Amino acid sequence: MRLNVVSHMLGILLIFVGVFKIFPLVWSVYYKEQEVLVFLVCIIITVLAGYLLRGLGSYKEDINLKESFAFVTFGWILAAVFGSLPYYFSGVFISFADAFFEAMSGFTTTGATVIDDVEVLGYGILIWRSMTQWLGGMGIIALFVAVLPRLGGGSSQLFRAEIPGPVKEKIVPRIAGTAKILWGIYVFISLLQVILLRISGLSFFDSIAHTFTTVATGGFSTRSESIAAFNNPAAEIIIIFFMILVGINFSLYFSLYRKNIKSFFKDYEFRFYLGFLFVFSLIVSINLFFKEYYCIMESLRYGVFQVVAITTTTGFATDNFDMWHPLLRGIMLFLMFSGGSGGSTSGSIKQIRLLVLLKVSIREINKLVHPRAVLPVRLGNKMVNEGVVLNIVAFVLLYILIFIISSLLMTSFGLDLVSSFSAVAANLGNVGPGLNLVGPLETYSFLPSAGKILLSFLMLIGRLEIFTVMVVFLTLIPRSSSR
Repeated sequence: MRLNVVSHMLGILLIFVGVFKIFPLVWSVYYKEQEVLVFLVCIIITVLAGYLLRGLGSYKEDINLKESFAFVTFGWILAAVFGSLPYYFSGVFISFADAFFEAMSGFTTTGATVIDDVEVLGYGILIWRSMTQWLGGMGIIALFVAVLPRLGGGSSQLFRAEIPGPVKEKIVPRIAGTAKILWGIYVFISLLQVILLRISGLSFFDSIAHTFTTVATGGFSTRSESIAAFNNPAAEIIIIFFMILVGINFSLYFSLYRKNIKSFFKDYEFRFYLGFLFVFSLIVSINLFFKEYYCIMESLRYGVFQVVAITTTTGFATDNFDMWHPLLRGIMLFLMFSGGSGGSTSGSIKQIRLLVLLKVSIREINKLVHPRAVLPVRLGNKMVNEGVVLNIVAFVLLYILIFIISSLLMTSFGLDLVSSFSAVAANLGNVGPGLNLVGPLETYSFLPSAGKILLSFLMLIGRLEIFTVMVVFLTLIPRSSSR
């Protein structure tokens, strides 16, 4: 692996991160906040560090798979490190571990926070906090690919390493063109939501901040009580709609753009995803009616919102679901493992993997009855390649193994089993809120630094879907030569 090539690209990425800090700087200047100097210093440090790394390396178009995986992994880590500087220098946190946790939670669109009182933060810090999620939603590397077409063949490797989902489809022949289209769709959806939220009665600032964190399925809010603080049913409906939208594979939106409406609605995963949301929204709402609210409209209002927010891994809250009936709390925990569609901004396992696993399980049962039958896994009329099936099975097994080991490690910090399991599920799945000590109205601030670093690592491998990070660490482990 050529570290000089990785260094050069990391430097350019840091320059990008530094430039984007101009946006929160503008907000701080407008509101005449003390953070103006903080953002100026952070921009200078980030850009200079970028130029230094860029100068230490050299550029090559023919980057290989290991180099692209290293760039993506270290790129996200450096983005979190330098993204944490505004929190640290402004005094939001006195511990760098806390600042790093908040920044990593932002870029990975997890939404877990260690800030106990969000309302005391300045506008610049709040918009930066939301913006980190917006940048991480579609992918900072995808943006990197979109604006740097000179990467040539290497852009394909970078795109594969970052875009979530078991199958990375090319929308157009050139990967840079695909990245531009995906970001164009992302920006269009964002602009539309800002307008609708503003019409619903939210302020311009809150509309932008919550749009950033909705379309990224991130969940950061400008209020400690999340969306519940606004008590605005119209805004809640708009946010539900957009959470569902961004949980759909973005390549399907290109089909709509090309007026291929049939392929959109015929997509097997899309229909499974909508059916999944409908069934669990119905189950939760009915249970809320009989066990909590005894009012069908309130049950639907809170039930549908929380199911969509947790399934799409957005993590917004309009009610404290940690106080619901144990059955409903169990359903919420299960939903943390589901996620949206592959190729969406959602985290966790993803609907496409759940669907394939379900079909594989049915196939294996049928094989017991018909041992000589050849039974391929199909999604509609399409046959799923056995290599993809094996990849999905391996991913889910690794996901569960990491979940179990990490949950046991979390108990060493004094957390009970429910808090440990839900904390790991929420951070590995990029959901944010969990249950008990880490419920929707709680924060992760009580954890020791080691616990926050562990959860930060889980956020990273959850966002990059395990294999990318694992390849890098296996590459860095020295191998003993044998004859």
